[in-house]
Amino acid sequence: MSDFQTEVTQRIENISRDGQLRRCAMDFMRASLLPQYSYNFSWMSRPVIQYPQDLVAMQELIWQVKPDLVIETGIAHGGSLIFSASILALLEMCEATEAGRSLDPRRPNRKVLGVDIDIRSHNRAAIEAHPLSHRIQMIQGSSIEADIVKQIREIAQQHERVLVCLDSNHTHAHVLAELESYAPLVSKDSYCVVFDTIVEDMPAALSGDRPWGPGNNPKTAVWEYLKSHPEFVIDADIHHKLQITVAPDGYLKRVA
Repeated sequence: MSDFQTEVTQRIENISRDGQLRRCAMDFMRASLLPQYSYNFSWMSRPVIQYPQDLVAMQELIWQVKPDLVIETGIAHGGSLIFSASILALLEMCEATEAGRSLDPRRPNRKVLGVDIDIRSHNRAAIEAHPLSHRIQMIQGSSIEADIVKQIREIAQQHERVLVCLDSNHTHAHVLAELESYAPLVSKDSYCVVFDTIVEDMPAALSGDRPWGPGNNPKTAVWEYLKSHPEFVIDADIHHKLQITVAPDGYLKRVA
C-alpha cells in the first residue's frame, strides 16, 4: 500500500500539471451547472445536491480525520447530513469491530449538526424519519446570527475533533462571516470545506439572479480569510485529484 500511495501522489502531481485535463474538467463544470447536474443524485433516499467527486473526497476526509462532530451550514433536502451521518456510523462500526467491543447504534459517539435559515417542514420530517436521524441535530436560523453561532460553539466545545462544511448563502460577506465564526472550531489536522468556490471561475450568467457571482463568492471569501489566518492552508492536492469539483481552493486544512 505504501507503494500504491506513492503512485497516487505522483499521479496527482502529474494531473495538476495537465493543462488539457484541467480545461476539459472546467468545460464540464460550465456545461453541467446550468442543467443542474448535481441535483440528480441522492444519498440513502435524500437528495444530496453535490457532485459525486466531492462526496468521495468528503468520505476520505471523514475517514482520515475521524471527527466526533461534523458541522454543516445549509441543509436543503438533508442529503449531505445523511451522507455525513452514514460515514460516521461506518467509522464507529469499524472502530468497535477492531476493538472487539459491542456497539449500541442508538447511542452514537459521533454526530452531525446542521444549520439552515429555513428548514422546510417536509424536509425536516423526512430527515427526522430517516434511520440515521439519531445522529443528526438541526438548528434553524441564520448561520451568522450571533445566537446561532453561540449555540453551535457550545455544542462544538463538547467534542474533541470537529470538521466543518460551509454550503449556505454563497456571497463573499456571508461566507467570510461563516469562516470567522466556524473555522476556529476546526481541530488541528481537520478541515473546513467551503463549497461552491467554483462560482469565481464560472461566467456571471450562470449565477442567474443570485446575489453572488465572480468577484463575490465563497472563493473570494476564502482568499480574504487566509490573508490573516495562517493556521489554515488550501489542500490543493484534493482539487487537483478531483478536477470535477465545486470546491477548488475550498478544502482548507488546519495545520496549527
